[in-house]
Amino acid sequence: MVVQHPVPAPTALRRVAWLAVLVAGVVAYVVVLRVMVGTRNLTFFPSLLLLGSATVPLAVLVFAESGGRSIPVRAWVVVTTAVAGGVVGTLTAGVLEYRALLELGPASVLLVGVIEEAAKLVVPLVVLLVTRPRDARGGIVVGIASGTGFAVLETMGYGFQALLSAGSLAAVDQTLQLRALLSPAGHVAWTGFVVAALWRTTASRSRGRALAGFAGAFALAVVLHTLWDLGTSLTVHVAVVVVSVALLLVLVHRAHVRPQLRAAALSAPALR
Repeated sequence: MVVQHPVPAPTALRRVAWLAVLVAGVVAYVVVLRVMVGTRNLTFFPSLLLLGSATVPLAVLVFAESGGRSIPVRAWVVVTTAVAGGVVGTLTAGVLEYRALLELGPASVLLVGVIEEAAKLVVPLVVLLVTRPRDARGGIVVGIASGTGFAVLETMGYGFQALLSAGSLAAVDQTLQLRALLSPAGHVAWTGFVVAALWRTTASRSRGRALAGFAGAFALAVVLHTLWDLGTSLTVHVAVVVVSVALLLVLVHRAHVRPQLRAAALSAPALR
């Protein structure tokens, strides 16, 4: 009889790490906002932008990474993907969208979804080619990391734009809060499930089927993105939010549950 012990389950503190990040970020944001208003000191504005843009996406990233026994992605890969994915993704999308605007005019808005969803895949694709992962579970974390970096920088840009256009700190606060609440249903979710599908192409025995799945995931992300940008009704936006968040939660759950089930199976006595 041979007994194999599963990997220890995550501690309670590790399970709620995402909540700690969320609470700490919200508290810090409120404190900075009040100090900035009370002192009328604009030097606090970058801190306000960063906290307002990063808190929720970062909490989602921590939730995806720390919710199970293990995710086969090293911390440096996640951090590098978030930083590089945000910078490379926003720059690439910005250049391509500008060229599309020059050539197509207002019709270029139809290409925004395709351009941004493709731009956010540049760094995850490089990470995939360099690390050659054998386990597809890490794709969801890498995808969320890239989406997080993109969402943070984009939201900071919108917050700064709100200050310039409205000249009001209230407009900035409203912009940051709205985009923070919706970030899990936007870039974070879309890039998360697309990269998860991309990662599966490295581990699937049926490469053609895996590639078809990736193409389908990318097309779905583009459709959801385009519907969100062009949708004028609350019903459309709610539908996009529900579908996006549901896919994100399902994939994060599966990434953690599958190794737990395998570990439980290995822990059962085996007769020889």
